[in-house]
Amino acid sequence: IKMAGDSRFPDVDTDGSEKNEETEIVVNVGGVRQVFYGDNLNQYPETRLAELINCLSGGYDSIFSLCDDYDPGKREFYFDRDPDAFKCIIDVYYFGEIHMKKGICPICFKNEMEFWKVDLKFLDDCCKTHLSEKKEELEEIARRVQLILDDLGVDASESRWKRCQKYIWKFLEKPESSYPARVIAVLSFLFILTSSIVMCVGTIPDLQVADAKGNRVEHPTLDSIETACIGWFTMEYVLRLISSPNKLHFALSFMNIVDVLAILPFYVSLTLTHLGAKLMELSNVQQAVQALRIMRIARIFKLARHSSGLQTLTYALKRSFKELGLLLMYLAVGIFVFSALGYTMEQSHPETLFKSIPQSFWWAIITMTTVGYGDIYPKTTLGKLNAAISFLCGVIAIALPIHPIINNFVRYYNKQRVLETAAKHELELMELNSAEGKAASSKSELEDLARGGEEGPFYSSRLKVSHSDTFIHLLSEEKHYRTRLRSCK
Repeated sequence: IKMAGDSRFPDVDTDGSEKNEETEIVVNVGGVRQVFYGDNLNQYPETRLAELINCLSGGYDSIFSLCDDYDPGKREFYFDRDPDAFKCIIDVYYFGEIHMKKGICPICFKNEMEFWKVDLKFLDDCCKTHLSEKKEELEEIARRVQLILDDLGVDASESRWKRCQKYIWKFLEKPESSYPARVIAVLSFLFILTSSIVMCVGTIPDLQVADAKGNRVEHPTLDSIETACIGWFTMEYVLRLISSPNKLHFALSFMNIVDVLAILPFYVSLTLTHLGAKLMELSNVQQAVQALRIMRIARIFKLARHSSGLQTLTYALKRSFKELGLLLMYLAVGIFVFSALGYTMEQSHPETLFKSIPQSFWWAIITMTTVGYGDIYPKTTLGKLNAAISFLCGVIAIALPIHPIINNFVRYYNKQRVLETAAKHELELMELNSAEGKAASSKSELEDLARGGEEGPFYSSRLKVSHSDTFIHLLSEEKHYRTRLRSCK
């Protein structure tokens, strides 16, 4: 603030005789000096640099509302900002677009653009993509931190049923919350494995028994184990449904649909066995029951609920639809071309195995994928040459999209580990700041009591707010405080 009689700040020239287009200003950002001319800056009059041209006529109040310091002798404006980001931002005055340099934090760069009042629309599309990815990461960290805080917090105003519902949900859905929850997760994992093993073992003929009508059925012991597993799955699903905060979202979730598909065949087959014989022929009932038993393989997908590796693989495949589509397209083109060539070249041989082009598709598939069952094979020289070229092309077609798919898997796996670590660090930092806030407020309260003044309580409450609200911006729209998520340096 300019003080009366301060010789460092001579009066600002307010005659306005100098045209804006001919105005030359010097900007010093973090020790890096840049000279700008009015004709360049006035292209974007709403930016902070363009406002500097007209601020000289408004006095020092106008000047210091835009910059950190000003040297009237050199007409030099000082800013305590990032010079590397500033060098990128000023490109908008010369090229009309901005490219973010490698190594600059996207969130910090966005904050710098907001400070210089440059619209994000001037940021190049590739840099916007990087910025959106970083925003998603911060939102994911905030979501994880919020979930942990919700689990730790207890609202005294909630009813007993609500508290019990939240406890059951945390008990079944979050194994990391407590030791009993981890035990339940392990038991659920063992039940899934046991049910899958029983399904496989039950198909061994030596372990099957004959029923009253002479048909081979599963051993009663295996049926009892299967019933116990289904009872566990049913109880687990019902408890999770009752305790879920959003019933509709729970019912439409992919993993919960898998749970229903794993449980439903048992009850449908049980109903058909006891009631279906009265409504339809016994053979139809048995066929329906056998078809429903095949659906039990869906329960193996329940392992994804307890395996982060399977979840990572699922996400990687979901993000690799484009690469998988290219793979299928390459194989489809190759299968069509080489099967048609194989059929044409093998027609001259009297004992040809290529009866038609659609039948040759099977040969092309097992050849291009290097499986080679040998049930269909060429017998002519040209046919063998076509087969050699087909499996070489198949190897290349399969190998090309594999690398991006692997990269997606590794990127997502590493990203999840980074997000987990970042969420833990945020919680640790919140605990540290909370502890410091309590210590500072306690010390302030003691000083207030010693002074007995009226200013003390206000100062103490202000300290509490400044420490307890340090992370509010992470979980809400506040932007007045900086933390690890905002200070990326």
